[in-house]
Amino acid sequence: MTIDVLKGLMIPFIGTTMGSACVFIMKDKMNDKIQRALTGFAAGVMVAASIWSLLIPAMEQSDGMGAMAFLPAAIGFMAGILFLLFLDEIIPHLHMNSEQAEGPHSNLKKSTMLVLAVALHNLPEGMAVGVVYAGFLTGETGITLMGALALSLGIAIQNFPEGAIISMPLKSEGVSKGKSFLYGTLSGAVEPIGAFLTILLAEQVTPFLPYFLSFAAGAMMYVVVEELIPEMSEGEHSNIGTIVFSIGFILMMALDVALG
Repeated sequence: MTIDVLKGLMIPFIGTTMGSACVFIMKDKMNDKIQRALTGFAAGVMVAASIWSLLIPAMEQSDGMGAMAFLPAAIGFMAGILFLLFLDEIIPHLHMNSEQAEGPHSNLKKSTMLVLAVALHNLPEGMAVGVVYAGFLTGETGITLMGALALSLGIAIQNFPEGAIISMPLKSEGVSKGKSFLYGTLSGAVEPIGAFLTILLAEQVTPFLPYFLSFAAGAMMYVVVEELIPEMSEGEHSNIGTIVFSIGFILMMALDVALG
């Protein structure tokens, strides 16, 4: 594994860490409209990344199947959805602005379950970065280093607001700035770990890489539909989430096309 790949795996985690550091410079509770805007932006980036960085390459690598080239992408996508649904059921977690925990009953602290919720939704992002870099390392998929870097940068950009979204509410609930920053940072630690493990696995099964790519896309889309879109739409009616969703989508699409 090259230094460039290792740096690429760490870029999204750096984005989360920088976002979590906002707890030291921002005052009071994060404004609801700002939080919805940031959530919408993250959703837009993830949808565009799922399409341009994962699903389209998965189908391009299955060209030899002719009219059935969509099949590996469809199978992998559905498997990713079901995998995240399974994790959602077995891991106790608490979504932001919710009082009702999901998953099995647990005596974990509220702050711990908030971190688990964000970590759960960061896992597919780490998998996505890992599988794209794995495709690059095989040298047989047409995925370039710059294309993989585009995904890392896109995920890092949307991780910045996510880090703030987890650390700021914790501070407003009485958690110290240091602990809020730590919890926000830890929520993103799953990404480089997931990416590294995915590379180790995917390098051994190159023929199945289209399934891995679309699996990551399905997992990311589950997070968008299950968590991000409801969060950006809750509360008083506002178009801000939809508008910023489109900005995130366009930015990620531009990054992938320009650098890929």
